[in-house]
Amino acid sequence: MTEIILNIWQVMLDASFWLLLGLLAAGLVKAYVPESAMQRWMGGSGFTAVTRAALFGAPLPLCSCGVLPAALGMYRSGASKEATVSFLISTPETSTDSVAVTYALMGPLMAVYRPIAALFSAMVSGMMVTLVKDEEPPQAPEAVSSCGQSSCASGCSSEAPAVEKTENRLMAALRYGATELLDDISRWLMLGIILAGVMNTLIPPGWLAQWGQGLAAMLIMLLVGIPMYICASASTPVAAGLLIAGVSPGTVLVFLLVGPATNMASIMLLSKTLGRQVTAMYLLGLSLCSIASGLLLDWLIRFYQYDMLVSMEKTEQLLPAGLQTASALLLLILIWPKLRSILLPFLKAPAQV
Repeated sequence: MTEIILNIWQVMLDASFWLLLGLLAAGLVKAYVPESAMQRWMGGSGFTAVTRAALFGAPLPLCSCGVLPAALGMYRSGASKEATVSFLISTPETSTDSVAVTYALMGPLMAVYRPIAALFSAMVSGMMVTLVKDEEPPQAPEAVSSCGQSSCASGCSSEAPAVEKTENRLMAALRYGATELLDDISRWLMLGIILAGVMNTLIPPGWLAQWGQGLAAMLIMLLVGIPMYICASASTPVAAGLLIAGVSPGTVLVFLLVGPATNMASIMLLSKTLGRQVTAMYLLGLSLCSIASGLLLDWLIRFYQYDMLVSMEKTEQLLPAGLQTASALLLLILIWPKLRSILLPFLKAPAQV
């Protein structure tokens, strides 16, 4: 039990800073990006919107936890479901920092192949979502309106300003991300973090090394990676260790793609917001593309007789421990409304964004 609690806290430490960054990004999008612009950029259906979303999300330094509030904010601002799914996959799978760490620990081939595979899985999964007929999701995006209310019963019209004239846009963005949006996802988010901590305790990463290579190994990696929380950058040293332990590069790639792209929190929130059919297609597309990319990588390495083994180097912690702890404590304060209202009273006023 002590180990489970410590692992849950470790997930909190790993996720909190990026989650807060994602909440800020969602607030900034809501405050500064007009809904009409969002609809033009990511609101269209089809390949163009999916590709734009994948390319837009790929370089962002957001993990699978931090991307959730940003993606939900985009969806509520007019992004289509397929574009939202594409953004949800491409953003946490790769970023500039994770590519740099990949190059340092696993060599140039994986540093190039990994983001290409991430974009491929994001675009294919997004296009697969277009096959799903419109369904009434458990929580439609209109449940949180453009005027920052929990419903539009009081009357939200197009005449309402995007931001009150007396309201600073940055403050409005902070209030939206730290209160309204976080309140919507906090219950599911904390449940996902707790489950991720339990998974990390019962299935430690070193256990994966025994499964070696081939399709069966990739399927095992898939089943373990889907519910597990691990950021793209944090997953890279683990993946390098698996390579040296004898796991094939293709199997490691499945871990690198699936682990950062999804976790229990994202699965539950997607089902709640976009509907179960879209969530199922999201998981199916991600799984198929990850395995296909892994099999192709193993074949290319065998065909060209490329040596993937690199020397293990000690990777310094990407974030200072103090910043991680402060972010986790701030997140806990924000999640608890009563404590938030006492310690952070400036967030009490509703934001009109």
